[in-house]
Amino acid sequence: MKKMQSFQRFIKIARVIAHYRLDELLPTNMQHTQLKLALLPFKWSKAKQLTPGERLRLACEELGPIFIKFGQLLSTRPDIIPAELVEELNKLQDRVTPFDGEEFCALVSKALGQPLEAIFSDFTRTPLASASIAQVHTATLKNGDAVVVKAVRPNIEKTIEKDVALMRLLAKFLERFSSHGRRLRPIEVVEEYQQTIFDELDLMRETANASQLKRNFDNSPLLYVPNVYWQHCRRNVMVMERIYGTQVTDVETFKKHDVNLKLLAERGVEIFFTQVFDDNFFHADMHPGNVYVDLSNPDSPSYIALDMAIMGSLGREDQYYLARNLLAMFRRDYRQVAELHVLSGWVPKTTSVGAFESAIRAVCEPIFEKPLKEISFGEALISLFQTAQRFDMPVQPQLVLLQKTLLNIEGLGRQLYPDLDLWETAHPYLERWLKKRFAPKTLWKELKRQAPEWMEKFPEVPHLLLETTQNINKLAQSPSLPQQLASCSNHNPNTQVHLAARVLIAGAIATGCYFGWDIIAQLPAASAALFIGAAALWWNLKR
Repeated sequence: MKKMQSFQRFIKIARVIAHYRLDELLPTNMQHTQLKLALLPFKWSKAKQLTPGERLRLACEELGPIFIKFGQLLSTRPDIIPAELVEELNKLQDRVTPFDGEEFCALVSKALGQPLEAIFSDFTRTPLASASIAQVHTATLKNGDAVVVKAVRPNIEKTIEKDVALMRLLAKFLERFSSHGRRLRPIEVVEEYQQTIFDELDLMRETANASQLKRNFDNSPLLYVPNVYWQHCRRNVMVMERIYGTQVTDVETFKKHDVNLKLLAERGVEIFFTQVFDDNFFHADMHPGNVYVDLSNPDSPSYIALDMAIMGSLGREDQYYLARNLLAMFRRDYRQVAELHVLSGWVPKTTSVGAFESAIRAVCEPIFEKPLKEISFGEALISLFQTAQRFDMPVQPQLVLLQKTLLNIEGLGRQLYPDLDLWETAHPYLERWLKKRFAPKTLWKELKRQAPEWMEKFPEVPHLLLETTQNINKLAQSPSLPQQLASCSNHNPNTQVHLAARVLIAGAIATGCYFGWDIIAQLPAASAALFIGAAALWWNLKR
C-alpha cells in the first residue's frame, strides 16, 4: 500500500514537472530528446506563456506544503540558481488550508498534559494563521496574558519523509543524467532542505532562539521580541506573547501615522549589523510576514520579530574577514578583497591573487559606477561570492544565509524609504566594530575568557617544550641542515641565535599543539608571540 502511494505521488510530481515544462529550466545541454519524449504526454502549451520563475513557483504551490517550503529554501540559494528564479520564489507564501480547530486543541492538550481549561481562560478554535509546517491560534492564559499558540501539523513528519525521499531520487537522477547536473548540486540542496525542515519541526529550538534573541535586544529601542512561556512549550507546541503591530510592508498605514520612515529603514540596517557582528546570532528568515512595526511612537518606531526557527551565526574569523571584505569592496580595493579571500581560506591558498583581483574588478566596477543609494549591498556580496566560486570557493552555508538576510533587509528598507543609502549606515558601523575588536578592553576580555583552559593545560607545557626542543636539537645535528650551523662553536653568538630560534620554534609548536591552534589564533599576534617566546626562553634558561 505504501509503495503504491509513493508511486502515485511520484507520478503526480512527474506530471507537474511536465505540466509546467520545468525540463526547460535545465541547461540546454541537459535537455535530452529522451527526456522531452518521456514528458511529452503531460505537456501543456499554456505553460509557454509563463516566465521560468512563474512556472517553478506555481509547480511548488501545486505540489503542496513540503514543496512550498522547498521553494522557499531555494530562494535562499542565489549562489546556485539565477536571480530571476530567486525573485519569483520569494513570492511563495504559506497560505495553506488549516486543519480542524478541534484537532488542534486536542493536539495541544495532549502535548501539555492538561485540559486546555486548566491553562487558558479563552482559546480560539479558528486559526489566526496556517502555514506549511505549523498552525497558530490565539488564546488567553489564566493570568490574563494574551498569547498565540503554535503547533506542528499532525503527521507532518511522515509526509516530509516521503516527499524528501522522492526529492532525493529526482536529485540523483538529475546528477547522473548529465555531468553538468553536478554543478547544480541537487543532492546537497535536498540534504540541506531535509536538515532545515526537520529543525523547524522542533519548536523547542525555536523557543530557545526567541529567548536568546530577546536577551540580545533587551531594553533596545531597535527590536522587540515577544516573550515565550517556557512552562507551556514542548517539541510540537509553543506558547508566545501575542503582539499587536503593523506588517512592515504596510507603508500606507505608516504614512497615515506620520512614521519616520527614514529612521525606520536605517534601524533595520542597524539591527542586521548588530545581530551579525555584535551578537553573532542573526534572524535568517526576515521576510515581510515575520517582521512587524510598533507604531506607538511614530517618531521612534521599532521592529517586532516573529518566527525564530531559522537563525544564523558566523565564526570569529568569518566575522572579521567579512567586515574587512565589505570595507575593501566599497573602497574598490579589489586587491585586498582577493587577498582576504585567500587569507580566510574561502578560496584555495594556490589561487592567483592577480587573476582573482581582475575577475572581482570586472564584476564590481559596473556596480559601483551607480550612485550609492542605487547600489544593492546584498547583490554586490552575491556577485562577489559567485566570482569566488569560479576560483573553487566551496559553498559556505553561513554566508549564504547572511546573503539572503541582507537582501531581505535591504529590500524592506528601500520599500520603506527608497533613498536609503545602506553604505551611509554600514560604513561607520563596520569601522567602529573593527576598532572595538582590537581595543585593549576587548583583548583583555578575550584573554580572561580563555584563561581557565590555559591554566588547566599550562602544567604540561614544560614537558612538551623539553620534548620538542630535544627533537629539534636532534634535527639540528642532521647533515641535511646547513653545515655551518652544525659546526658552529657553542660560544659563537650566531650559534646562540640559532639556538634561541630553535627554542622559540619549539615553544610555538608545543604551545599550539597542546592549547590548540584555534585558541592561539584567537589571541592578538603580539600577545601570542610574547607568551610563546617567554615560555620557550624561560624553559631554555632553566635547562
